[in-house]
Amino acid sequence: MARIGELDLPDRLHPAIPRWATQLGVALLCVGAAGVLRLAINLVAPGAAVFALLFPAIMIATLFARWQAGLLTAAISIAYAFFAVYLPSPATTQSGPYWTLFAIAFSAGLTIALAETFRRAVHRATDERDLQIADRDLMLSEFEHRVKNNFQIVASMLDIQRRRVSDPAASDALGAAMMRVDSIARAHRHLYRDGQGSEVNVSDYLKDLCDTLSDALLLRGGVTLDCDADAAHIQRDHAVSIGLVLNELVTNAAKHAFVGRETGTIHVSWKHKAEGGWRLTVADDGVGLPPGPRPKRKDGGLGQRLIEAFVKQAGGTLTTVSDSGGTRVMMDVPD
Repeated sequence: MARIGELDLPDRLHPAIPRWATQLGVALLCVGAAGVLRLAINLVAPGAAVFALLFPAIMIATLFARWQAGLLTAAISIAYAFFAVYLPSPATTQSGPYWTLFAIAFSAGLTIALAETFRRAVHRATDERDLQIADRDLMLSEFEHRVKNNFQIVASMLDIQRRRVSDPAASDALGAAMMRVDSIARAHRHLYRDGQGSEVNVSDYLKDLCDTLSDALLLRGGVTLDCDADAAHIQRDHAVSIGLVLNELVTNAAKHAFVGRETGTIHVSWKHKAEGGWRLTVADDGVGLPPGPRPKRKDGGLGQRLIEAFVKQAGGTLTTVSDSGGTRVMMDVPD
């Protein structure tokens, strides 16, 4: 019912059609519809319930085109029903018709008042809702702007520190931290840009992230990074986790997959599985993982621990396949 009250035809059609013309048209349409139903009823029960159809017609006209249309509908309908149907009936008495007319007119006025009150209440509630939505959008816009600035400040501080340190291991660690912050920042931007509430368009997010990683890892010429992602909207927290996993896997591939080589390809895909769920795949055509236990890395395996933590946070599972033709890491997550 609230949606009916929100539809104000005189305002909706103005200025193409004057408001009074819209109200007149709605009144005539309601009178005509009631008249057609009246004729159909007369075929079955002549003279029965003469005034019964007046009230729904009056209410509809008032809700859609304000009280003026309801009043016009009432006047035309009552006049027609009274003079064309009621008075000619032999069952009426000399004094009864006028009291009936008064009762019907009073009931019609009460119907118009109630319908108009309801219509105005709904419009006030709608205006308040729109104002609240506008205030919320303004607040979210300001919040998004502040968070974006905070991300930029953190990234800038990490970049300044990275440039100042002389230890290559420390510089690499700060650079990796910068890319992780950037991955979270991009998920945040896509969350507000897509307008999906708490969901992120993963396709756009992953493609954007791959472009950034390609620039940040200086993948030029011989080593390329491409991304093929199906469209999907998932929860923000899961999108952040998936983006961070992608960040770590692509970084690992760029650093370790092409040792002693100048060419190679890193392929990222995000596809829906036939049996349900989604699969993130990061595959390279590099040298593959060495057989046996993996040697301890300089960062103490921080990257691998982060990958495992992010996969767990997304509710997914991780599978790694490696041979002389390269390495393929697959992350499966539920719908």
